[in-house]
Amino acid sequence: RFANACLNVFKITVKDLEIELGPGTGDLKLRSGLHSGPVTAGVLRGERGRFQLFGDTVNTAARMESTGVPNRVHMSQELVTLLLD
Repeated sequence: RFANACLNVFKITVKDLEIELGPGTGDLKLRSGLHSGPVTAGVLRGERGRFQLFGDTVNTAARMESTGVPNRVHMSQELVTLLLD
């Protein structure tokens, strides 16, 4: 259900962008990777400070996203187990 909700919100956002930015922007594709586990968080300073997450959990989700099929939400087995409990 969570993955379908994410895709539905994305589809609505793409339609809104296409209305605002014009035709040709409607062919945007979503690739998402979700994983659960420990992370380290911190604020990176620079011109604009920003909150950042680090760790194997983030790397796993990023790999799932980068190799994922467009318009699909990819979840690790660890996350699926947590969502089903």
